Amino acid sequence: MESYDVIVIGAGPAGLLAAGRAAEKGCRVLVLEKMRQEGRKLLITGKGRCNITNAAPIGEFITHVFPDGRFLRNAFSRFFSKDIIALLERYGVEVALERGGRYFPASDQASDILKALLAWVHENRVEIRTGHQAEKLLIESDSVVGVQANGIPYYAPQVILATGGKSYPATGSNGEGYELARKAGHSIETPFPALVPLETEGSVAQKLQGLNLRNVVAAIWVNDKKIAEEMGEMIFTHFGLSGPIILTLSRIAAQELKKQNKVEISIDLKPALDDSKLDARLIRDLNEHGKKKLANIFRFWLPASMIPVFLEILKTDPEKDCHQVSAQERKQIRNLMKNLRFKVSHNRSFKEAIITAGGVKTNEISPKTMESRLVKGLFFAGEMIDLDAETGGYNLQIAYSTGWLAGNSCEKTGSV
Repeated sequence: MESYDVIVIGAGPAGLLAAGRAAEKGCRVLVLEKMRQEGRKLLITGKGRCNITNAAPIGEFITHVFPDGRFLRNAFSRFFSKDIIALLERYGVEVALERGGRYFPASDQASDILKALLAWVHENRVEIRTGHQAEKLLIESDSVVGVQANGIPYYAPQVILATGGKSYPATGSNGEGYELARKAGHSIETPFPALVPLETEGSVAQKLQGLNLRNVVAAIWVNDKKIAEEMGEMIFTHFGLSGPIILTLSRIAAQELKKQNKVEISIDLKPALDDSKLDARLIRDLNEHGKKKLANIFRFWLPASMIPVFLEILKTDPEKDCHQVSAQERKQIRNLMKNLRFKVSHNRSFKEAIITAGGVKTNEISPKTMESRLVKGLFFAGEMIDLDAETGGYNLQIAYSTGWLAGNSCEKTGSV
């Protein structure tokens, strides 16, 4: 019979932080990881660069977390961005601060983050068993007593569930942790893909495939009402829209599509100019180049690959001289620049979602310890919990902070 003080299920960032912290406190810790390698998803975050965390202060940080970032205030006050950076630097990782308060490893290698976390947990004598699938939680009298994995029982009075969500299932996060929690009596907010690309109707996005836009504003409309907007970068794909500002808006899109509401994304290509300033600019350029063809003047206004698509939408003769453009045609050009609209048909699947929204309901978890309010000795960390955030390093910080707090809440039992 193998006994431990703490068993952690999952060797991602939340699980490793939980295991390392519990071991620092003197606990004998076992990590069960079903994949053959630890931290598979960590290695692909930030396109392999790993956006470690964000420089935003706690008050601002929690505004980027859904559905209620206030649940994390205690976890963040115990272990936050400066703490994970200090831990990584202790194990040789240099960090670089980039725009938007985003921290990355100076090497641009996510593998450096994983190596540092593994060095820390190994130094604290954490035992990691890869290829070990947790099949069920062992619970007696509303208290956890262990975990069955690969048909073998492992005993511990404290178990931390840190299996991740359902995004990027090829890395091992296929939602099994939710089922373990449900069987233990917990309520699960139905998981759905978040930070996920969006599919659009029609062929416009497809014709613009590969075009990357910077400093534009994307707004999301639900049943013809504007709900939110984001400024920054986006990209057109063969199926629709992607890129940072689209991914941020995708949480709302996925929720509203689930309710079968009408969802649209509008793109403002000229957010620095209001309607009157943009109109003045169009008049000036059309007058200055009166004898040029309309198709040629568009190069002053739009990326080259967008021009033929724009002219097709406008149904305007590209060979028309600029001085022949009517006030009505100018208005149509202006409106399209300020409100290029796409109807969203679907969000992409969990295979392409950066993170999972939904999970174990926070009202069943103590924010001070991350312990279950239903089962003594059961703790939750990371994407298992019904918390998700925008892009920018926020989601990984949730994993570190909840993992560290769960590990910190465990005690050496003396029975091992």
